[in-house]
Amino acid sequence: MKFVIVIFIVIVALLNLSNLAQANHITNPAEGIFVDFGGDNNTFGYLFGVFLNALLGLAGIAAILFLVIGGFQYMTSGANQEMAETGKKTVTNAIIGIVVIILSYVIVNVINNILK
Repeated sequence: MKFVIVIFIVIVALLNLSNLAQANHITNPAEGIFVDFGGDNNTFGYLFGVFLNALLGLAGIAAILFLVIGGFQYMTSGANQEMAETGKKTVTNAIIGIVVIILSYVIVNVINNILK
């Protein structure tokens, strides 16, 4: 439940950035972080690319969060071997998740560059 609340707070904070962009003197803090998926910003390819990058970013945040949780479980397990094993498995799965996320990001961008 706490994870859902944290994600909700992050989303609300990011949505609030669009209100700051209405003033002329404030620049876009996210300028250049998205991969350019084609010329026009109204194309399906561009919007789908922005969606995939945002989704992969959220997946990366979740994987890093699980890495921290697994490390905490392992470090606080003490003499409890069962909790230590749970922590090790969580860390291992989080690292596998991070690798899969990075590879999927690379694959999406390579395919997109080929299709341009």
